[in-house]
Amino acid sequence: MTFLFEPQAVTAVPIVGRSESFPVRRVYCVGRNYAAHAREMGKDPDKEPPFFFMKPADAVVPGGGGIHYPPGTKNYQHEIEMVVALGKGGHRIPVDAALDHVFGYGIGLDMTRRDLQFAARDLGRPWDFGKSFDESAPVAPLHPVATHGHFSKGAITLHVNGDERQKGDLADLIWSVPETISFLSDYYQLMAGDLIFTGTPAGVAAVVPGDRLVGAVAGLGTLDVTILEAR
Repeated sequence: MTFLFEPQAVTAVPIVGRSESFPVRRVYCVGRNYAAHAREMGKDPDKEPPFFFMKPADAVVPGGGGIHYPPGTKNYQHEIEMVVALGKGGHRIPVDAALDHVFGYGIGLDMTRRDLQFAARDLGRPWDFGKSFDESAPVAPLHPVATHGHFSKGAITLHVNGDERQKGDLADLIWSVPETISFLSDYYQLMAGDLIFTGTPAGVAAVVPGDRLVGAVAGLGTLDVTILEAR
């Protein structure tokens, strides 16, 4: 096959203890999956099933590092999350079989142009401008289930310039990892290479160029990101 121009390289996330990298196919994100965060966004977590939005694969920043302050926003916010990486796909996956599809886990930041997200929400429009932009999904190296097991509880935190901004526990997820995978698979044919951002605890707030963000999930190490000046 001959292409009109050179195709973009595959986005791939490093894997702890492995020479291979994890090629990213799709990035699914669960909205408001911690009760306290749902409430700080003005919603009642007890009244809605899970919902999802997506980011393009090339929004992933493998391993973290520097990301540029994005255009078009004056309220650029952090959301620390545990990320699930799928090693095999499926459709209509039962909850009790969902973990068999997980290759590993990592830490991610769902960076958000909050002002654009809220403007779209208030007008009943899609969230793409607020969520699905360049460099909006830094992801730390993945920890394979084969060597690190599964993660269903443990602290999840984010510090900005050394000050704690977000703190929660994976046990507080409204929809667990198996439930999330199963629900999502009712609507999509999931595939190896898919990433699922599982939601963020309360404490989301704005960042500016020069800020250093350090996210952590117990057992998964850290994700270190610095906000750079706009391009």
